[in-house]
Amino acid sequence: MKITILGGGIAGLTTAIALQKAGFNTEVFEAAPEIKAVGAGLGLAPNAIKAFQQLGIAEKVISLGAKWPFFSILNQQGKVISKNDSAVIGDKYGLDNFTIHRAELHLALLSELDPKCIFTGKRAIDITRTGKNIRLQFADGSYHNTACLIVADGINSVVRNRIVPGAKLRYSGYTCWRAVIDNAGEAPLGATETWGAKGRVGIIPLSNNRIYWFACINAHADDAKYTAFKVEDIYFHFRHYHNPIPSILAQTKDAQLLHNDIYDLRPLKQFAYGNVLLLGDAAHATTPNMGQGACQAIEDAVVLAEEMAKHRNYEAAFPAFEKRRLQRTNDIIKQSRQVGRAAQLENSWLIAMRNMVLSSLPESVRMKQFEKLYTVDF
Repeated sequence: MKITILGGGIAGLTTAIALQKAGFNTEVFEAAPEIKAVGAGLGLAPNAIKAFQQLGIAEKVISLGAKWPFFSILNQQGKVISKNDSAVIGDKYGLDNFTIHRAELHLALLSELDPKCIFTGKRAIDITRTGKNIRLQFADGSYHNTACLIVADGINSVVRNRIVPGAKLRYSGYTCWRAVIDNAGEAPLGATETWGAKGRVGIIPLSNNRIYWFACINAHADDAKYTAFKVEDIYFHFRHYHNPIPSILAQTKDAQLLHNDIYDLRPLKQFAYGNVLLLGDAAHATTPNMGQGACQAIEDAVVLAEEMAKHRNYEAAFPAFEKRRLQRTNDIIKQSRQVGRAAQLENSWLIAMRNMVLSSLPESVRMKQFEKLYTVDF
């Protein structure tokens, strides 16, 4: 049986690798005319690294990224509100506080697959069923017939919306800019997020002496003012935040800037629809506040391959996948949305209360949260 995968992003490529290692033939259809290096940085938590270990590619991925000693949340004056030590978490759950450039992870995954099984320029615009067969229609006028389809084409999936007409994207209430720049020596050794009344700024080390930074500001969706923002505008907005935030922003060029409003997908009640399975952001897109978007897609790939290897057919494997993944991913969507709301507070009294709670949170409570997040059922 040949399995069709719609989407050549991290979810689709990792799923193709996992299924091929489980003995299944796959074909990947990607909307872009070519698969090339794009994007900024992303975090891979211990649960994602464990998934790559299952696939035998963890060391390849780790060699391309950067490990850092701590992750701290700061107030806008630079005072530490909360700090997680990588060594403590790493000893218990495996590699923690690890970042990789999205483009480099993408290329590493591509290198594991035969190019002959990947088809580009195939943006799906419709899906129809004929008996047990599925027919995909692409924007270039072509069609593809398959008996088994994995939908992994992202949060804006057209095919998902055809299968689940009630699927709803939810705006988070804030917009985000990201960039990768060279490290001029001012960035901290670890990763930081600064939570202040004017928004949030993250600074994360990458490999090869680079920095990945992001900035989030509360805004209406598609706000014309923020859509037009350049680096100078972001600098002016955050100029009173602690060092090195202003200088890092000032070093960034407009051409390095990526911008998008932040959305998630309202939790679905179902992933499996006969011979069609939703996976990755097409199934459970989350806000990036917990760094779990890519991690959950990577988990999906391994769990699906396990169930396909066990049952050898989609009729049993797809519902089994759904049973293992539905509640976990829905919980993460909900929790990540709550973290975003807390991080984006603007009221000074509520900010003071939040910071006090975070700074006084016992380590045992934080470790319990990590245990739930990083423990996976591979």
